[in-house]
Amino acid sequence: MRLWHVDLLEYLPKGQLLSQWRELNSIFAKEDKHILINYIYEYPKDDLYVYTEKVIDEMMKRGYKIRTYEKKNKYFEDLELVKNAKPFKNHHDNEYLQICYYNLKEKFIRGQKDFEVDIYNNLSKYVNEYCCLSVELCKG
Repeated sequence: MRLWHVDLLEYLPKGQLLSQWRELNSIFAKEDKHILINYIYEYPKDDLYVYTEKVIDEMMKRGYKIRTYEKKNKYFEDLELVKNAKPFKNHHDNEYLQICYYNLKEKFIRGQKDFEVDIYNNLSKYVNEYCCLSVELCKG
């Protein structure tokens, strides 16, 4: 279970993006505990709401259909107006971006079938421009 770095959502292969929605729904239903997501409970629900909306926006942008919002709506029913722009700011930092990038890079290298070359190249370009992970990636 993982919530990908919020800035990488637009670069996720289809499988990871759809899995993200399933994982969010599992959190909404059971408030799952898992070593890779426990940090979300240190933040107000606003952060998870903003993150969820970003996942939904990316899914809609790609034309993916969402059958139901029932679990999401129930989970956030007590939430007031949300003004948070960047969720999980102390955890979705440069280090976590790098961790997620290398995880995705391995999936690409190992031949994940739905990981298109264009998506991977755009991911690598973004990460290179954003944080220069290494001398190998840093071109300037």
